[in-house]
Amino acid sequence: MTNNSYHSLSKVPQVTLIFWIIKIAATTLGETAGDAVSMSMQLGYLLGTVIFAAIFFIAVAAQIRAKQFHPFVYWLTIIATTTVGTTLADFADRSLGIGYAGGSALLLALLLAMLAVWYKTLGSVAVDDVSTPPQEMFYWITIMFSQTLGTALGDWTADTAGLGYAGGAMLFGALLLAVIAAYLWSKVPHVLLFWLAFILTRPLGAVVGDLLDKPLSSGGFALSRYAASLALLAFMIACILLFPQRAGQAKNPA
Repeated sequence: MTNNSYHSLSKVPQVTLIFWIIKIAATTLGETAGDAVSMSMQLGYLLGTVIFAAIFFIAVAAQIRAKQFHPFVYWLTIIATTTVGTTLADFADRSLGIGYAGGSALLLALLLAMLAVWYKTLGSVAVDDVSTPPQEMFYWITIMFSQTLGTALGDWTADTAGLGYAGGAMLFGALLLAVIAAYLWSKVPHVLLFWLAFILTRPLGAVVGDLLDKPLSSGGFALSRYAASLALLAFMIACILLFPQRAGQAKNPA
C-alpha cells in the first residue's frame, strides 16, 4: 500500500497493544468511578447518569473541536463513555426493572442499529477512517452504546448467570483471546474483530471493577472505590506518558 492511499491522520489512536491495555484500564475505571458516584456518594443511577452524560457531551465536543489527535482528550472521552455507560446500564437494568438480560438485548439492538446507520451513511465503520465530525459523532455514539452494553453483559454473567466476578473475568478474558486468535490466524475482517474486542473489553473491565470494590460477602475484594479509581487513573496517565501513541491514518474512501 502506497502513501497515496492515505489523505489525513485520524482523530483516534493507532490500535496497538498499549491501546488495549489503556482501554481495559479505562473500562475498569468506569465501573469503579460510576459506582463511586451512584453508590458511595449515594446520588443514585439517574443523577449519576445525568452527571456523566454532561461530562460525555463536553468531552465529545472537545474531541471534535480538536484539530488533531490528543491522547489525553481522547482517553478522557473514553472514560466519559464508560462511566456514563456504567450508570446508564445500572439505571436501565435495576431502576427500570428490565433486568440484565433485557438490558443487554436492548443495548445490543441499539449498538447494531447504530453500526448499520453509520455504515449506510458513510460507507465504513473502520476506526482508521475517523477524521471528520460526522465520522466522530458516529464513532462516539457507537462507543457509548458498546460501553453501556458491556456493563450490562458483565453484570448479567456475574450475577444472573452465577459466574461471579472472577468467573466473569475469566470468561471475557477467554473470549478476548479467541478474538486475538482470529486476528492472527483467520480471515475474519479486522473491522469486525475490532468491534468485538472493543465490546468485550467493557464487560471484562466491569467484572474486574466489581471484583475490586464489591464486599467480601459478594465475592469482591472490598477495596475503596475512590482508591481503586485513583489508582486506575494514575496507571492510565503513566501509560499515556511512557508509551506515546500516534494517530491512525485515515484512508481514502476509494
